[in-house]
Amino acid sequence: MSALGKVYLIGAGPGAADLITVRGARLLAQADVVLYDALVTPDMLELCAQAEKISVGKRSGQRSTAQAHINEQLVDCARRFRLVVRLKGGDPMLFGRADEELRALEAAGVEVEVVPGITTAVAAAAAAKQPLTKRGVARSVAFFTSSTAPDEPEHRSAGPAALPATDTMVQYMGGREAAATAERLLGLGRPADLPVVVVENCSRPDQRILRLPLSELAHGLEMAHGPVLVMIGEALRRRAQQGRDLPPAPGAYSV
Repeated sequence: MSALGKVYLIGAGPGAADLITVRGARLLAQADVVLYDALVTPDMLELCAQAEKISVGKRSGQRSTAQAHINEQLVDCARRFRLVVRLKGGDPMLFGRADEELRALEAAGVEVEVVPGITTAVAAAAAAKQPLTKRGVARSVAFFTSSTAPDEPEHRSAGPAALPATDTMVQYMGGREAAATAERLLGLGRPADLPVVVVENCSRPDQRILRLPLSELAHGLEMAHGPVLVMIGEALRRRAQQGRDLPPAPGAYSV
């Protein structure tokens, strides 16, 4: 029997504690130690009250734990604990640096399993009641991000060629980058009235939904303070009988 523990990379989902998968919640309740992201809510951490908890938060534009150090912590925890959870916002396999952590764990001979989570794009579409695909209108969707770590400027993409060619575009971590995206799309000939839906703090009690045309998005998103997801495309046009966007009721997502 290996002396090393097992590591689970678990998707916490978009924020609300009851949007984690049943498997993810079960493993949290059994964990000896949990290394969690900045976007993981206090309600989510209540699901692992018995575990030692280590914050390894990473937020765009803010001081954060270096990824190399997180990798070292995961390996070290596997040597000291039987069941280790790496809790990531959304889904571990989408903009979650899972590849780096998987490589580090595999190189150290640590057994690892990935438990998927609800990615924010799907949760945001549900919150806005706005499908990302629509028959006869949108048959392709692309998830992308323009954000990079402050020490990785060489990865920052620029220019129209960097944008995906698709019917519906979903920009993760788009608060500061969305205006540049809108300018590029307008420059490529996309219509000024192309629908945009912005969801801030998706699935949380302070969730906000903003609808605007592409031309207004080009002026920026000063309203955004929490994590922001920007959805762009004709499929997002409001339906004739669609109701107003209402924020979640206080406490609606407590478990």
